[in-house]
Amino acid sequence: MRLIEKVWFKSHFSQWLLVPLLLPLTAIFIALTSLRRLFYSLNILKSYPISKPVIVVGNIGIGGNGKTPLVILLIDICRELGLSPGVISRGYGGKAPYYPYLLNANSSAAEAGDEPVLIYQRCALPVVVGSDRVAGAALLLEQGCDIILADDGLQHYRLQRQLELVVVDGKRHFGNGLLLPAGPLREGLWRLKSSDFVIINGGGNSHSFIDNEIKMQLQATHICHLLTGEKWLITDFISQYKRINAIAGIGSPERFFATLAEHDFSLNITQGFVDHHNFKQADFDFYDNIDDTLPLVMTEKDAVKCRRFAKGHWWYLPVDAVISQEQVEQFKTSIKQLQT
Repeated sequence: MRLIEKVWFKSHFSQWLLVPLLLPLTAIFIALTSLRRLFYSLNILKSYPISKPVIVVGNIGIGGNGKTPLVILLIDICRELGLSPGVISRGYGGKAPYYPYLLNANSSAAEAGDEPVLIYQRCALPVVVGSDRVAGAALLLEQGCDIILADDGLQHYRLQRQLELVVVDGKRHFGNGLLLPAGPLREGLWRLKSSDFVIINGGGNSHSFIDNEIKMQLQATHICHLLTGEKWLITDFISQYKRINAIAGIGSPERFFATLAEHDFSLNITQGFVDHHNFKQADFDFYDNIDDTLPLVMTEKDAVKCRRFAKGHWWYLPVDAVISQEQVEQFKTSIKQLQT
């Protein structure tokens, strides 16, 4: 974990030095973002509607909170309702040959970013990346999509939306509660009250100031081979390979390692990387020099960047967002209302 993240989330002793130094920059950030929101409210900066409903899945802080699994769950719900969803994303970490960029079977994480490639490969639906979400949404409409899901983009006010879902890490919560860069927040907690749903990913405590809270868990049932796609039930895999090495390049690597431990894996060596880390073969030399007989397990998001140099003992653990059936029906009702 980077030092600044320890300051934000772990009350690291250096906070007493760093936070006061960063507060003037936070004041500037607050002034600029407040002015930007004001300009949109006064129509000085223009926001644009499109002809089909838009659902934004985002967060008020930085780092991985579980947005992508929730988007995949919403894709399934939309399909159950007979809709044809498409996904727009910034494509963070990728550099496409042009924008807006429509993913295809040959698209790589280097072009489109890891999360869009994951969604495309998992769900087989139109996915577009680019900083101009309005242009991306228009391209999805050309593909026949009748509902648009924005993976991130809560603060992208240029694109009008009909439904907002904010995802919160139920373990890290809001860190020290300060805005960037003194804290991890892009917007204050007030933003939660203006959103339609607040999804708490993991953690057992409810937040009394959130009226529209929904509890979500990430669930893993099987493990997949990077090269062949072969799937094993986790219980069957552990019966043969209980001891493993693990890596994670996500917003909270500790969450992934904790998930593995909760499934009774015996963790030999673990290594966390920054979110969206651009993996190279050299990142894995350490494991091979120590012991290349143990399975190496990673996240699905990491796997899309590692297949081209993967080895025969590399596996990934896909996870699914799980909410109660009552809350699924609540989502369905909200999405149906968008169609009227």
